[in-house]
Amino acid sequence: MDKSYNKTLYACFTGYIVQAIVNNFVPLLFLTFHNSYGIPMTQITLLITFNFGLQLLVDILSVTFVDRIGYRRSMLIAHFCAVTGFVLLTLLPDICGSAFAGLLIAVAVYAVGGGLLEVLVSPIVEACPTENKEKAMSLLHSFYCWGHVAVVLVSTVFFYFFGIENWRIMAWIWSLIPFANMILFAKVPIASLMDEGEKGLTIGQLFGRKIFWILMLMMICAGASEQAVSQWASTFAEMGLNVSKTIGDLAGPMLFAILMGSARAFYGKYGERIDLEHFMIGSSILCIASYLCISLVPNPVVGLIGCGVCGLSVGIMWPGVFSKAAAFEDKGGTAMFALLALAGDVGCSGGPTVVGMVSGALNNNLRMGILAAVVFPVLLLAGLYLCRLYNKR
Repeated sequence: MDKSYNKTLYACFTGYIVQAIVNNFVPLLFLTFHNSYGIPMTQITLLITFNFGLQLLVDILSVTFVDRIGYRRSMLIAHFCAVTGFVLLTLLPDICGSAFAGLLIAVAVYAVGGGLLEVLVSPIVEACPTENKEKAMSLLHSFYCWGHVAVVLVSTVFFYFFGIENWRIMAWIWSLIPFANMILFAKVPIASLMDEGEKGLTIGQLFGRKIFWILMLMMICAGASEQAVSQWASTFAEMGLNVSKTIGDLAGPMLFAILMGSARAFYGKYGERIDLEHFMIGSSILCIASYLCISLVPNPVVGLIGCGVCGLSVGIMWPGVFSKAAAFEDKGGTAMFALLALAGDVGCSGGPTVVGMVSGALNNNLRMGILAAVVFPVLLLAGLYLCRLYNKR
């Protein structure tokens, strides 16, 4: 590979760290917003819905403009929005007539950046002249996990030593990462997914291909399999082990994120020796086993171990589906990556929702909610079988 593209890969890795900051820093401040500004928790939870909802909208709209203005400009806009959103987060709640309105505006700005990053980073890495694209894609996605871990750990340590009341300083510190990466993206080489004169498939053309719908289903299941346990891991740890929120966060989501990142980093390092499809099949079976362990084994410690194993098993799912899609549809272009990102986000939202709805219907039985969500890794396994049949044909 042209060594100049190493800097492009580093910038993309950092881009996923930026997305982790966008998605995971503000939730650490929800209780602070509630106490400082008197915002009801019901309104504060809307910040999560608004953030991911707007990212979904950006996923859809990006198909119409990314190819027109180019990947570089789009990536610069994404980082500028991330920086601006975090700066506004420290200013608007205090100067707007409504603190909640100020928070909502700030979230809207950085959510645009997060949505664009999700659409752009993977195709930029796919276009780089790397020898093993599946390996690069898996390593890329591991950086979201490391970013998530860093946001929780660094922010927790900062708040412990300097006080939660200085959260604005922490927000400014985190904004320096997208600012620096924006400068880097202004200079690094960016290759095109298409050869000169070629155009990627349109949405209509993609919709007309059966394999695309299988890949979309797999992407929904990948996001759902990941988040169905991840979003409830802290609650599961608190309820099962009777520990504090801080310990629950460290024992649940942190363990999940570390093991998920480890799986992606492992394939990123040794991917040239491992068949991607076999790795995904094994991971799907392990994911099913972890769900059954969490939901059916009454021992809470074993259940928590199951949460960690689940993180290990889902690591390859998201980047693996991206890589398989690029192999099946090499002319998919921006439209394909944007729609796959949209499907993944739908799964990330739908997985935890299924767990919550089933749990609520069964007297808040979280184990049964997670058992119901086992349908997602099962469907992903079925999708891999259908891909194999399609490949033979």
